Amino acid sequence: MPKIRRLLGGLLTVAAAVLIVVALVVPDAVTRAKAGTFLPGAFLRVPIEVILAGAVALALPARWRKPFAVLAGLGLAALVVLKIANAGFRTVLGRKFDPVLDPPLLRDGYNALTETDGRTYANLTVVLAVVGVVALVAALVLSAVRLVKVSTRHTLPARRLLAGLSAVWVALALSGLTLFPNAPVASDSGITLAKSTVRQIPATIRDERQFAAAVRHDPYASVPAGDLVAGLKGKDVIIGVVESLGHSSLTDPQMSAVVNPALDAANAKLGGAGFHARTGWLTSSTYGGGSWLAHGSFQSGLWITSQRRYDEMVTGDRLTLTRAFKDAGWQTAGMEPGNTKDWPEAGFYGYDTVFDSRNMGYQGPDFGWSRMPDQFVLDTFQREIYAKATKPVMAEITLTSSHEPWTHIPSMVPWDSVGDGKVFESQVVGAPERSELWADPVKAQAAYAKTLAYSVDSLTSWAADYADDDAVLIMFGDHQPMSVITGRNASHDVPVSIIAKDPAVLDQIAAWGWTDGLKPAADGPVWRMDEFRDKFFAAYGRENGMALGPR
Repeated sequence: MPKIRRLLGGLLTVAAAVLIVVALVVPDAVTRAKAGTFLPGAFLRVPIEVILAGAVALALPARWRKPFAVLAGLGLAALVVLKIANAGFRTVLGRKFDPVLDPPLLRDGYNALTETDGRTYANLTVVLAVVGVVALVAALVLSAVRLVKVSTRHTLPARRLLAGLSAVWVALALSGLTLFPNAPVASDSGITLAKSTVRQIPATIRDERQFAAAVRHDPYASVPAGDLVAGLKGKDVIIGVVESLGHSSLTDPQMSAVVNPALDAANAKLGGAGFHARTGWLTSSTYGGGSWLAHGSFQSGLWITSQRRYDEMVTGDRLTLTRAFKDAGWQTAGMEPGNTKDWPEAGFYGYDTVFDSRNMGYQGPDFGWSRMPDQFVLDTFQREIYAKATKPVMAEITLTSSHEPWTHIPSMVPWDSVGDGKVFESQVVGAPERSELWADPVKAQAAYAKTLAYSVDSLTSWAADYADDDAVLIMFGDHQPMSVITGRNASHDVPVSIIAKDPAVLDQIAAWGWTDGLKPAADGPVWRMDEFRDKFFAAYGRENGMALGPR
């Protein structure tokens, strides 16, 4: 029995050491194995943090070693939770977690999971996450306490082990040996992550103060609304936001093989109806999700990169594109099929009327996260807004069929058969589960590309069939899809097009250098999304043939 007890104790000590080392060296980014990448190499590293913590523990009086171990275990648990958050945010939003700005997005992630997979699944995920964090904290604290306890009993071997590890770490650091991208075997990743996070906090606070000043100073606040959009007098202006239409869909060989022909077909269809288009690039303020942040940047001329910035924007009186048209006498409308509850921000944006998932009269099936196909949304806009308008219309139509998880791919039906949406019931039969689709990135990319082709076809078909000679269509993507589609470190750029029959509308943006048609040139101009509002006002805010700028 004593031998078995010693054996089990030794195994427990080894397990505690392995857990702490793994917690320190595990990457904070999800990386797929690629040619030339030794994925297990991420864990074959020697963390300097273990050496430093061990040295501190042995230097402390015996009575302070256990409290130190508890604190070290808690700190390591916090570091691991931060790594998990970073990995999740990099996968979905293409950036690290910001502890100052991002906590509200956790609620939005829960809501998105509820809408995609159901409340039961979302609640279960939350419960498992909480239980996992508690278990992680307990395991790391107990492991740290055990290692300190063992080192206290065997002080001389512990000192020798630390000395040997120190020599090994220094030798590895001097050699520069690396078995995993950007992760030397002589690791200090825990200290580096902690330092960068601590430095990020005051930098974020400083940036937010600068943003608050930008919210208060609007260069167009004193310009009469009629002057801002005088160059579009009498025009119906329709903004079509295509969910997740991004740079990768036009440049990645597999996805562009679907999307580019769809854009060519849409361009031909528009041309046959008398439309012409010019297209450029915008850099979105978000990636992989958070569409409302991109909408806010596009409409307000502010760089909206977080929920805090969005909340600050909508509680102010910043002039939006929609409100400028409303104040100039246009009838304004928002088509927001993804909204399931009241939307107080509608007043800030300047919408006279808002249609959402509750009042469009849709009786058909859900299409994954999307409540209804884009064609139904456009048909509702045609019937309820465009056909009934007694003055020029300015509307934003959010097209959600290309929203993840891309498991449901709608197809066009004759416009006169759309009705209440029941005609789409047969289109959801046989749709795969998200876990099944996303298990194969190639299939997920293909499904994503097909939903984009559908969304573009829906919008441009509506324009070709119903829009009159005074219609001006602005089509843009809100952001890139998540990294399961684009891969890591993808561009944040999205295409933006202005489409019109009247040549004068496009003549007014000739100086922008955009490309003819619906596909932007690879080397075309790229603006941040928050630049669009001011450039739009400067181009179309004309008085007596003179370009209008901020006063």
